[in-house]
Amino acid sequence: MLFLSDIFPTGYQAAENCNIQSGDTVLVFGCGPVGQFVIKSAFLLGAGRVIALDTVSERLALAQASGAETLRYDDEDLQKRILDMTDRKGPDSMIEAVGLESYGPGGVMETLQTGLTAMERPYALQQALMACRPGGTVSLPGVFIGSVSVPMGMFVGKGLTMKTGQSHVQRYLEPLMKLIESGKIDPSFLITHRIGLEEGPEAYKTFATRRMAASKSSSSRSPRCLQTAGMALTEPNLAHGVELRIASSAGAFP
Repeated sequence: MLFLSDIFPTGYQAAENCNIQSGDTVLVFGCGPVGQFVIKSAFLLGAGRVIALDTVSERLALAQASGAETLRYDDEDLQKRILDMTDRKGPDSMIEAVGLESYGPGGVMETLQTGLTAMERPYALQQALMACRPGGTVSLPGVFIGSVSVPMGMFVGKGLTMKTGQSHVQRYLEPLMKLIESGKIDPSFLITHRIGLEEGPEAYKTFATRRMAASKSSSSRSPRCLQTAGMALTEPNLAHGVELRIASSAGAFP
């Protein structure tokens, strides 16, 4: 139930923003926790195919377990492979669940943009705009804060629609709870580690160094949640202890 406080509604809203029609092909950039719920939600909303992109093998394996086809984001022929998988048309819609933390092919310009300017890194968004079919929809739950360079000529020329915005968590609590209660989705698929409070410092190290493919980590306890970038410390009443969860970010490609 804890995931109803953030990542499940975020992923579901991102998929809903695509106005998915039965049998549609949806492309998902980023297979972090939000991306994983995007995949589940897209299928719940009627997608016929979901193609998911990331560079982390464990995330891609989890996406495949949910029924998605996968590609590596760092594939030099990425756009060609996407076209080959969609009859040269591109996906009907795409969801960019990465945001300002995405990385491109590297090089001097990317280094300068990352370290010396206020511009964010919209590489996944740029790839998404290239991939989406003409007339398609781009859904953007990936977080951006400041200025972003976007190929508007391509966006306008293709006649794309973009939908974005922060998650309306309260709006989705009841309908998503019903999906859980009916057995249509079990959010615990995302939990990889269960820990006690005394293991918290080491768990944060695990997240920081990505040693054990941590997606989410949880103890069996619950309630109040204090979230920081990709990590969550929940603090219920003192009689019931504290829960620590480890999460990779929305899906940033390392």
